[in-house]
Amino acid sequence: MKEETYLGEWPVKPYYKRDLAVAYAPDITPVAALNRLSSWIRHHRTLYQALLDSGYADRQRMFTSFQVELIFRYLGRP
Repeated sequence: MKEETYLGEWPVKPYYKRDLAVAYAPDITPVAALNRLSSWIRHHRTLYQALLDSGYADRQRMFTSFQVELIFRYLGRP
């Protein structure tokens, strides 16, 4: 059984985009949070390329554990 990697309160595991977006911006609506996270990802070229290399597609609803690890590495954890 694989042990989860913990970075503070947020373990590296698959997350729905909406859940992760709201974690980064809890003070705005979920739709606005999704838009904000998507914008951060697209404008951070290194992160965006790393996500694309991992198989990321803009329309996917869930981030894989590896994609979450990349997001945490480049954006910090929520």
